[in-house]
Amino acid sequence: VQLQASGGGLVQPGGSLTLSCAASGRTFNTYTMAWFRQAPGNERRFVAAIAWNGQTHYADSVKGRFSISRDNAKNTLNLHVNSLKPEDTAVYYCAATPLGGFATESHAYTYWGQGTLVTVSS
Repeated sequence: VQLQASGGGLVQPGGSLTLSCAASGRTFNTYTMAWFRQAPGNERRFVAAIAWNGQTHYADSVKGRFSISRDNAKNTLNLHVNSLKPEDTAVYYCAATPLGGFATESHAYTYWGQGTLVTVSS
């Protein structure tokens, strides 16, 4: 079972990126999937989650700027990040859990991708 995150990079403040997560080894159609991020020296923090039926939940710090989506047919998860700020700089991780609802604690998630680095700087 693997989650493979990609799409990170260096972007200027105000810019945009799309992060992707490809799942393989099993079908995650019924799983809640999420993005977390970890800035240097900080703990891993919840960013956004999407349930199997497309319902979403966001951290207050990214509401209105980030958008999470999934394609169950392709077993992929995306995070569209807009209006980026320097404080969005972090390693972004995708995760999956068989639990329902929108868990915001990292320990609730069973499967993790390796992370992709987003750096927001001019």
